[in-house]
Amino acid sequence: MPMHTDDTDNTDSHPNELIHEHLTFLIRGVLYNTHNELGPYAKEKQYGDVIARIFNEKGIKFKREQRIGELGNTIDFNVEDKVLLELKAKRIITKEDYFQTQRYLQETGLRLALLVNFRDKYIKPKRIVKIDNWKR
Repeated sequence: MPMHTDDTDNTDSHPNELIHEHLTFLIRGVLYNTHNELGPYAKEKQYGDVIARIFNEKGIKFKREQRIGELGNTIDFNVEDKVLLELKAKRIITKEDYFQTQRYLQETGLRLALLVNFRDKYIKPKRIVKIDNWKR
């Protein structure tokens, strides 16, 4: 049977699923609440303190300032042993920040990271997915 331009089939037997969709939704809410509370000009540690407080209030399990790998790198948050959360409070996120976060994913074995810059007027947490066989 030929297809016509007005034929639509919006069903997908394998819908694309976001990695840890529900958890990242909760984390994003915490990030927005933190930004609303402190504004865009606090220090990274202050944002981390508020995030930790809200995580505790909501019963979200996390490890803060977790040392990883042989080089002793430190990630800001490991949330529920599923999502790496990397905080920044700087003028602009650079490609080096993305590379750093990808390296952290490689070292931890986690599949997903959220990178957020609180210095922006409106925060936009970025999802970074672990790249298999990544070399830098």
